[in-house]
Amino acid sequence: MRKLLTGILFVAISGGLQAQELLSEIDTKEENKKEFVRNAFKSSRVINGHSMEFIGKGVLDVRILHRFGELNSGASNLFGLDEANMRLGFDYGLSNNLTVGVGRSTAGKELDGFLKYRPVWQSTGPGSFPFSIVLVTGITVGTMPWSDTSHKYNFNHRMAFYNEVIIGRKFSERFSLQVSPIFIHRNLVSLATDENDVYAIGVGARFKLSKRIAFVADYHYVAKGLDKHIYKDPLSVGFDIETGGHVFQLHFSNATGMNEKAFITNTTSDWGKGEVRFGFNLSRVFSIGKK
Repeated sequence: MRKLLTGILFVAISGGLQAQELLSEIDTKEENKKEFVRNAFKSSRVINGHSMEFIGKGVLDVRILHRFGELNSGASNLFGLDEANMRLGFDYGLSNNLTVGVGRSTAGKELDGFLKYRPVWQSTGPGSFPFSIVLVTGITVGTMPWSDTSHKYNFNHRMAFYNEVIIGRKFSERFSLQVSPIFIHRNLVSLATDENDVYAIGVGARFKLSKRIAFVADYHYVAKGLDKHIYKDPLSVGFDIETGGHVFQLHFSNATGMNEKAFITNTTSDWGKGEVRFGFNLSRVFSIGKK
């Protein structure tokens, strides 16, 4: 009997040790597995500008961007709520790293389209990379009738282009930061003294306050190409509120335009003078591809 009990105890201990070794191997494999970092931002845009986040393959993102009038317009204008500009956009994920989008803005009656690609995705584990790199190229087309009918304009005069590189990192579950150099070319400018090429640097940040609410901000410094006595750097701050399939954003901004060419090259309002607009962005995603 003693020998039998000893044998059973030996087998149990050996089996336990083997199980621990197997679990240890599984844990090691899990630790060594490459993982991509997700949810740096809750939306594919910070507020105005693109974020380093993507919407995913087979996902359609319907976006409604809304800007009211300036707060300092007074009570007669209900502090800007009596007027509004908006952009309706449709973004579609061709893959997890490639998105195409189109939109139409009431400000300037502009059509816009863009292509967004992520060649480098922040990850952890073997072969990981510490930050994401995203490339964006876009085009805008104005559809307003020409105010000067004495001059003959061509279709290409309505067009503008932009190229952008986004370099960003999710530092923790709470904090993400990105920097984005941007080049904009306008085929037609208002004055002969204006430059066709504009260079800017954007900064976007997100700080998570709770499970469903985050503080977000984006700022674009115009380095060259605009008269700073007339045009101002666009600055926007706000809050993301996640509600299931929706991301609802409340914000304040001195920019009226809602595409890169518009908000970087056409912002004339000054935060210091109270020329700030209240607005909201609404994002609703639909999975229309194969699961």
